Amino acid sequence: MAVEIKFTGAGESITQATILKWLKPDGAAVKAGDAVVELETDKASKEEYATSAGVLSIKVQAGERVDAGAVLGLIDPNGKQTADAPSTTPAAPSVAAPPPEVRLSPAARVMVETQGIDASKITPSARGVVTKSDILAQGQTAPPVAAPPVPVAKPVARSGERETRVRMTPVRARIAERLLSAQHNAAILTTFNEADMTRVMDARAKYKEAFQKKHGVGLGFMSFFVKACIEGHKAFPSVNARIDGDEVVYHNYYNFSLAVSTERGLMVPVLRDCDQLSFAEIEKGIVALAGKARDGKIAVADLQGGTFTITNGGVFGSMMSTPILNAPQSAILGMHAIQKRAVVVEDQIVIRPMMYLALSYDHRLIDGREAVSFLVRVKECLENPERMLFEV
Repeated sequence: MAVEIKFTGAGESITQATILKWLKPDGAAVKAGDAVVELETDKASKEEYATSAGVLSIKVQAGERVDAGAVLGLIDPNGKQTADAPSTTPAAPSVAAPPPEVRLSPAARVMVETQGIDASKITPSARGVVTKSDILAQGQTAPPVAAPPVPVAKPVARSGERETRVRMTPVRARIAERLLSAQHNAAILTTFNEADMTRVMDARAKYKEAFQKKHGVGLGFMSFFVKACIEGHKAFPSVNARIDGDEVVYHNYYNFSLAVSTERGLMVPVLRDCDQLSFAEIEKGIVALAGKARDGKIAVADLQGGTFTITNGGVFGSMMSTPILNAPQSAILGMHAIQKRAVVVEDQIVIRPMMYLALSYDHRLIDGREAVSFLVRVKECLENPERMLFEV
């Protein structure tokens, strides 16, 4: 009797998904535990796995929208493999294919097939699935290659046409919906300041090698900003609060949503209880979340429960922006590019590495005095990092 492959859903709030691609062709022989189909929900992507061995029969094609519980395909334990359907994903000529017992994420699979990597030598970091981050971390590859294009989103322009229409992916549609909702349902205002990054950059230059050697992770700017924002929240709790009906909910914890740009859109996974983490733990947490987001392995739970967001447009060269709130949060901090500029220090014109900071906030909850004072506090902590150690 054929076994059904169903979309199992992804939490109570995720009831629909779009099939991105089938990882095995129709008529292919599969084994129990093989990843057979990749789907994209409005928050994250996920794979469904074969629960028994047999021959795959695809019932729903890539690009189609399905509800939770929908039957996507069948596995017939007594079926016969078709002549043109290999039992494993075909490899490029003269390139090593992964051993059949190794489970790979979609991004990892592309790297294995295009770079001749021996996947059996890679130790998976979670759930027995080798990811792109695992391959990079274990030094089994040359510079990373791009992830495969998503079939349903690749535009194909026909000769003579002056425009191409492509259906929005669920993630992009959800991003559009949330941003528009934030604009309509909050009184968003943005305040700006600038920070002299000299002391932070000096600290990184002085300790980055020792930090990397001891903790196995680089010392980035984000950990300094996370710590600075915690100090700001302690001084001005409303910036870490939210409105719920006619009540204000003050969070006595610090779960920061950290924006990560991926091929499928912006993700904001949550780093939890930041006040209890060291600089090294913050950096390791950021690397882990960013890797999951870019590998398409982010879970719905990773995106929920944030109390405040930090986004860094500076990595793309942005000098200044007005970030939009990540509802239901009431504030978001925008980091920008560091540029050497002439500034006045103690009546002297000097050259300093400066960064513009932007805080967008819900004016229904946060007054201008609190927003400006919060940003000044962040600026003070960045310009004098030792203040964060002594909480002064």
